[in-house]
Amino acid sequence: MKRTRFGSRDRLSRDAAELQRMAIGLSESGGKLEDSYWEELLAETVDSLLKNGAEDDINTALDRLFEANPRAHDELADMVESRAETSRLEAHGQEFDIQLFAAPVLAWSRFSIPACALPKSTVEALTVQLGAHVFGADTRVALADYLFSPDQLPRSFCDTWQMTQALGLATLAGQHLAVDAAGMAETNRFLSDVRYLVGGIAVPRGKPLFRWNEKDGNKEAALKEWIKQGSPNLEPLLTGCAWQPLLPDAYHAGCRNADRLSRPYSLKASVAFLQTTLGLMPADMRAVVGPCYDRRMEEYRVGLGPKNKDDTYHGIVWPLLGAEDEATDAAGEIEAVLRECGVKDVVFLDHHFPMEFCEDCGAPLYPNAEAELVHAEMPEQAATDSQVLH
Repeated sequence: MKRTRFGSRDRLSRDAAELQRMAIGLSESGGKLEDSYWEELLAETVDSLLKNGAEDDINTALDRLFEANPRAHDELADMVESRAETSRLEAHGQEFDIQLFAAPVLAWSRFSIPACALPKSTVEALTVQLGAHVFGADTRVALADYLFSPDQLPRSFCDTWQMTQALGLATLAGQHLAVDAAGMAETNRFLSDVRYLVGGIAVPRGKPLFRWNEKDGNKEAALKEWIKQGSPNLEPLLTGCAWQPLLPDAYHAGCRNADRLSRPYSLKASVAFLQTTLGLMPADMRAVVGPCYDRRMEEYRVGLGPKNKDDTYHGIVWPLLGAEDEATDAAGEIEAVLRECGVKDVVFLDHHFPMEFCEDCGAPLYPNAEAELVHAEMPEQAATDSQVLH
């Protein structure tokens, strides 16, 4: 999940100023003991702001630090994310650490990718598989009974904190979290997208949270078993889709990993879509790649079409994430994915394209071989299947 923020010039509140001061102190700390001092102060302040819904103060401090002190910005961002996705609760005289988690699933389809309520039997089966193969032996697991699209995830740090609290209580009560589907945001329709299982774990203090924290565990084995044992329960939810489960992880880490892996997955899905829909083989495709800028380089856009015509049938946006910038070899990764798919005609344009979108439908415009930004249009015979890609 991208942290980049560009600052507002609103007057700095007392709480925002305190967050800045503490984050700067932590960023300048010279030892572990001093780290602990600043971390304790900062955690207490962030907890209070999250509990009181003071999202504006948190965002203002992050905005200012992003421009003035990037290291302090990262310290504050790490702390806010950590406090939003974790908690500590007591039950029957025992303290439990609470961790919000995300279990992403990459998917693509010529039809709509479902975002839907989960049947009770599915929630229970998935909970068993997560407990057996992803989380530590002493954890208790609870799921929200909904398969979320990115548009339906918590929109703020305070919203995330509230979900953590709700799932923490549900976990200790041996229940699952019922989601009000009527209040869900509308899901944008893309050819390739991510769906999320969201849940919470409660673990006695000092015990391993994840299977790979245990002496005989590792992430590769956990993912392999999750795919093997969890997939049969996901399959009925994703009818008509190609899909790939990712490793469940702490909420923000899981979402960021899904953002990163969804880029090559979307590119592969686009190539496969054109092949299955039009019979256009990868060797007969041309990919045109161009960088797009706002204040800085924000993303690459990739236009796909036949190599013997100037048409652009489909496109994907490859956003730069986190600390990635122009120096990052995203272009090399894009080329490697395309060549792995069998697309050999790859054109890279050395232009500074603007972030342009269609005025009528809002779709991104993609570069063609003439170095123009154009609307991706499927041929008339396939127009009914035409969709916009991430």
